[in-house]
Amino acid sequence: MKRGANILIKRKMGMTRRSFLMELGRRKGFRVESELSDSVTHIVAENNSYLEVLDWLKGQAVGDSSRFELLDISWFTACMEAGRPVDSEMKYRLVEQCQSPPLSTPELEMPAFIATKVSQYSCQRKTTLDNYNKKFTDAFEVMAENYEFKENEIFCLEFLRAASLLKSLPFSVTRMKDIQGLPCMGDQVRDIIEEIIEEGESSRVKEVLNDERYKAFKQFTSVFGVGVKTSEKWYRMGLRTVEEVKADKTLKLSKMQKAGFLYYEDLVSCVSKAEADAVSLIVKNTVCSFLPDALVTITGGFRRGKNIGHDIDFLITNPGPREDDELLHKVIDLWKKQGLLLYCDIIESTFVKEQLPSRKVDAMDHFQKCFAILKLYQPRVDNSTCNTSKKLGMAEVKDWKAIRVDLVITPFEQYAYALLGWTGSRQFGRDLRRYAAHERKMILDNHALYDRRKRIFLKSGSEEEIFAHLGLDYVQPWERNA
Repeated sequence: MKRGANILIKRKMGMTRRSFLMELGRRKGFRVESELSDSVTHIVAENNSYLEVLDWLKGQAVGDSSRFELLDISWFTACMEAGRPVDSEMKYRLVEQCQSPPLSTPELEMPAFIATKVSQYSCQRKTTLDNYNKKFTDAFEVMAENYEFKENEIFCLEFLRAASLLKSLPFSVTRMKDIQGLPCMGDQVRDIIEEIIEEGESSRVKEVLNDERYKAFKQFTSVFGVGVKTSEKWYRMGLRTVEEVKADKTLKLSKMQKAGFLYYEDLVSCVSKAEADAVSLIVKNTVCSFLPDALVTITGGFRRGKNIGHDIDFLITNPGPREDDELLHKVIDLWKKQGLLLYCDIIESTFVKEQLPSRKVDAMDHFQKCFAILKLYQPRVDNSTCNTSKKLGMAEVKDWKAIRVDLVITPFEQYAYALLGWTGSRQFGRDLRRYAAHERKMILDNHALYDRRKRIFLKSGSEEEIFAHLGLDYVQPWERNA
């Protein structure tokens, strides 16, 4: 059967019976929605004919009704008995027979939707930027970050998986029954959900937000080049704020950290979609001046449809026969000459063809890459204003912004795997690798997909082919915001 959401029409079913069936579905681990969406594929009715349901659909302003399977309530009860979706055989389907009296649309109220079981893997869910449970997911992300600062991976992942799942729900959780049967809902998670439902906020999350260590680590890790280990070191030295770190002349900072402090205000501010597009133009023009056939793709959050981010990632490959091992160095040298480069750190490739993929979920890839900071010039202000400023002895207005840019060079054969990995989201990638290992006995990373049973590498020329190898429905980039 097709996977998707299913709707229970209220008319002739009655409110009490419909409520009972909805709660039964939840207890069995099925998802309940409250409004019509593009994910609906099955419509369930009780004592309604095929034509009555069609008439109801017209009342809902549905243009094409052929995309739905129209089913009798017996299909739904069969699913409840089996504890899983059953095939929509002919005996369950509503079929056109004779004309029935038209259904009066005003008698209908908002229907409920019963969806197939929710997967524990975000790669089997579609997660857009429409988050109906932000108050919960924001709380979980604070908890996850706190555990990450404490290097407690187990609890960190528990909250990240719970946040990922709630982001995928097409409805707002308003009571504890709404999460019955859902995976990734551990005791800690449930306690926070219950408190937010009852009190409007979580005392545990509030406690973390006010915790001195958490606040210090939050500040330290906002600096480019600073991770948990360095934050721990600074905290033990008695430092608590970015200003205190800047003032401490005894600290030995790395080149990356020095750049992070030098351009701190710019780098902690959000990068807009317009700024990302402007940088994209610079990157593409520069790369193609050396390699005209090169394919330059923006990845990360902007490829997933986000309007803001903190940096911009680009994947570069060449589909033609010609490759240029010095391409990245040429690009960087040109930006230096143009006065656009504020910082760069090039990591040379250690990629070896047909090397077994890494089993580590968060392993970095072996491609040549550059972590850079570029100077993006802003639109010029009116000249008369500038002249007035100079006459008054005011500080010159900065007409550029420092932007974090990552460039990754990949061989064309590995492009699809690198594109999938660098698009994210981080949790989507984690679950994709976990699914490959646990459900398919395969190893996936940014370089390749290896079938452990057959002992072969599976070639893929596109993301769609990778999903097909894994036996998964393809998930569009903008549906990977897990």
